[in-house]
Amino acid sequence: MRVAGLGGSLAAGSKSRAALATALAGAEEAGAETDLLDLRELDLPMYSSETEPPENVVRMVGILESADGLLWSSPLYQGSISGSFKNALDWLHLPSGNVYLTDKVIGLISVAGGTHGLQAINTMEFCVRALRAWAVPLVVATARADVMDEGVERQLKTLGSEVVRIAEHFVTEEDPEHETVCAEAAARLAAAA
Repeated sequence: MRVAGLGGSLAAGSKSRAALATALAGAEEAGAETDLLDLRELDLPMYSSETEPPENVVRMVGILESADGLLWSSPLYQGSISGSFKNALDWLHLPSGNVYLTDKVIGLISVAGGTHGLQAINTMEFCVRALRAWAVPLVVATARADVMDEGVERQLKTLGSEVVRIAEHFVTEEDPEHETVCAEAAARLAAAA
């Protein structure tokens, strides 16, 4: 089982990258191997359908396509995801020719200046659906100041473990009944809240 995390921000001390690393630690504790695709380190050029993808784009897309589950983390900028995160998603059009992440399980994280980070989560959920993937029912939207809070850390690690648990089900079951699995996960998480 492999889980890849995509996100962070272009800031050196990115809180959304720190949150992503914590969620990936939760995936590792659940038995997954992980990859962290840090937007700052990826240094992606702006997407253009007329541009050949450079090696860093090919590498990123290959990791995302081959992962069993994904974790996405973005700061909230102007009421939405960051431009650097959207640019990374735009590059999924190349080089494989497949523009979808069909049946990938994706956990969503947003780090904002306050509690309104759900706006970025909503945008990411639209992207998940457009890419034909499945969002984990648990999402973590937190304030920058709370990223290192024990409760938030526990939520992030739980999100990482949920991605592993649901992705394993999707990978190992012949007919995984995705809707049922996601509905059961939502009910289980609501009962635990």
